Amino acid sequence: MDWQGWFSLGLALVALLLMSSGRFAPHMVMMAALVVLSASGIISADQALAGFSNSGLITVVAMFVVAAGIHHSGGVDLLVNHLLRSPKSVRSAQARIALPVALLSGFLNNTPVVATMIPAVHAWSRKIGIAPSKLMIPLSYSAILGGTLTLIGTSTNLVVNGQYQQLTGEAGFSIFSITAVGLPVAITGLAVMLLLMPRVLPDRKDRQKFGAMREFTLEVAVSLNGPLVGKTVGEAGLRELERLYLVEIERGGSVVTAVPSEERLRGGDRLVFAGDTQAISDLLRINGIVPSVHDDEPSLSQDRAERRLVEAALSPQSDVLGLTIRDARFRDRYGAVVLAVARGGERVSGNLGNIRLKPGDVLLLEARPAFVSRQRYNKDFLLINDLETETPRHDRAWLSWGILLVLVGLAACSVLSMLNAALLGAAMMILTGCCTVGQAQKSVDVPVILTIAASFALGAALEETGAATFMAEGILALSTGQALLTLFLVYCAVSFLTEVITNNAAAVLVIPVVLSMTNSMGVPAEPFVIAVMMAASASFATPLGYQTNMMVFGPGGYRFSDFVKVGLPMNLLVGLTTVAVIATVYGL
Repeated sequence: MDWQGWFSLGLALVALLLMSSGRFAPHMVMMAALVVLSASGIISADQALAGFSNSGLITVVAMFVVAAGIHHSGGVDLLVNHLLRSPKSVRSAQARIALPVALLSGFLNNTPVVATMIPAVHAWSRKIGIAPSKLMIPLSYSAILGGTLTLIGTSTNLVVNGQYQQLTGEAGFSIFSITAVGLPVAITGLAVMLLLMPRVLPDRKDRQKFGAMREFTLEVAVSLNGPLVGKTVGEAGLRELERLYLVEIERGGSVVTAVPSEERLRGGDRLVFAGDTQAISDLLRINGIVPSVHDDEPSLSQDRAERRLVEAALSPQSDVLGLTIRDARFRDRYGAVVLAVARGGERVSGNLGNIRLKPGDVLLLEARPAFVSRQRYNKDFLLINDLETETPRHDRAWLSWGILLVLVGLAACSVLSMLNAALLGAAMMILTGCCTVGQAQKSVDVPVILTIAASFALGAALEETGAATFMAEGILALSTGQALLTLFLVYCAVSFLTEVITNNAAAVLVIPVVLSMTNSMGVPAEPFVIAVMMAASASFATPLGYQTNMMVFGPGGYRFSDFVKVGLPMNLLVGLTTVAVIATVYGL
């Protein structure tokens, strides 16, 4: 191996150390490695940029958009409302999360699935009185295991498949190629998780307290022809909301106070709530709830997908001071509708439209995205805070699921390639209005995409300079050429790398090594490539090992040791199961 090989190997080691330190963002480290390799001439410009045009990477981008369509159309809300409900035990609650999330993660990238489910599970945990720490790790682990069910379940599978095609010229894997391995592994992992985790996970109550938050008075209305008409307050789920209390109902000029759970809702009812900002954003996601319409103040409820929640504090120079909310005519003056008001951190009693505005009042507004940039320096407001909460388009929820099913069906039946099916699905989500262009753009995790694309450059350097062959020969020497032992060592190597760097980077770095190794042994590469996919995805022992683990770390109130305690046994169990299943399926 010449100096270029040693340099590439050293650069890969430095990149691993920098990423594992946690002080540098993975995408910045990998982009820096790309620049060094290209500038030094070790790889050509085409090789350096090949990752950005890789079919696996483009498929990942498209699947982010598909997941955005399901989220913004309220498709996940359908899942929560129909499947979670009211469990009687911690194990039952974990099972209600694990099974649908694992299935969903098999067909959607599991990272946006977890991102979508975290606020729903957090609100649900408050509703059923179970600590979030009992539910968030099962949420992450279920998504990880579900991601191993199909080729599109995780970005790692798609990226590995793309690199495999690029390096070998083979057709690659089909959507269900890894299911024979992933399904028994997922079943085993979920069964053990549900058996042990109710006892092992810590019981840390939600540390958010109602009194510590700003309390708003919020007025909304029951949609005239919506699904809540005719339901009781209890049936509509309005009595069980955490950090949000139904104060009164205004109906036809009369007011119902101390509202009983048996009170039936009518179209046009004005509902007055007291609560904090996050609880209010949860309320506005309920299908059938719309902003209230004040006299002579038309609501912005039409085309609500383009609206968002904004907090705005009134300045002492504001033109609306002393006016009631109704008389201030926010719709005409600012292009916004007042949903709620807080004064001194406490709610203001009375009908929302009749509240007289004072300096320092904090208003919760529904406005267009342009409101923030247009009004940020207006003398009427001291502070404007964009909450970036957008109301789902509930009428398109079933349509978004239909698009996903069509996408999966076309890929599974080989009518379209995985890339074309994903691109078609993403386009349909935008064209049918399940998500907007802006929502689609925000859904793409750019750092993840940059990390994946730049990882290909380092992988290409290891392959081009002979460093991959050098490492492959080292593993072969340890395994003495035995296929089963080699498979186990490959799995262990990828699993270790995944715990200290990103899973995509670990997989991309190892694939050239695996291909060199299988070529030397004269055995098929497919079982070893599947082992890389599984090992890079099945990372449980640290919050750093997998994105979904880090995502639930804060909401679950976890410590680093919590992941080690439950994750190490999961790593060992899933690893042994994976190697055993692959050996059985491929006859190693």
